[in-house]
Amino acid sequence: MGKKEIFIKGLLVFTPDIYKDERGFFFESFNSYRYQEEIGIHFSFVQDNVSQSNRGVIRGLHFQKKPHEQGKLVSVLFGRVWDVAVDIRPKSETFGKWFGLELSGENHKQFWIPPGFAHGFIALEDNTIFSYKCTDVYSPECEGSLLWNDPTIAISWPMEKNAVIISKKDAVSMTFKEFQRKIL
Repeated sequence: MGKKEIFIKGLLVFTPDIYKDERGFFFESFNSYRYQEEIGIHFSFVQDNVSQSNRGVIRGLHFQKKPHEQGKLVSVLFGRVWDVAVDIRPKSETFGKWFGLELSGENHKQFWIPPGFAHGFIALEDNTIFSYKCTDVYSPECEGSLLWNDPTIAISWPMEKNAVIISKKDAVSMTFKEFQRKIL
């Protein structure tokens, strides 16, 4: 398994070993020993989620506050997304910085997003199936969301702004400046 560390401390991208032949392919999508001992992710996963999105759907930028912060191991089972993590750890050197990458059913990459990050993605194809392994359960009273097109964060989404589909809830998320006022 290939592991790539990102300029934002804590974020990791993995490419699993994929075995292909005339029948198709096989890869190990999760092995607790490997992730803990070999890669250093010392969290237990307690909830798995799967979402289906059509082209242009943006989900996020979501996070959970203490005591139910979530780390997420994410991947795409079918289709493609542009996946983004924003550092919302106030004492981090990269506070407010973001990292994005393409995840797809073809590249099989996995993205580890530890607690302390907001997360979101845009589906680049219809019927994209997205998988999340979470380190804590969903807690409505701890959920938060940053505005997907916040000018302070300035994420480069790979789609025209008038072509995106946003939930009503995500459309009224807080700006990064509002988030800063609440936590600082």
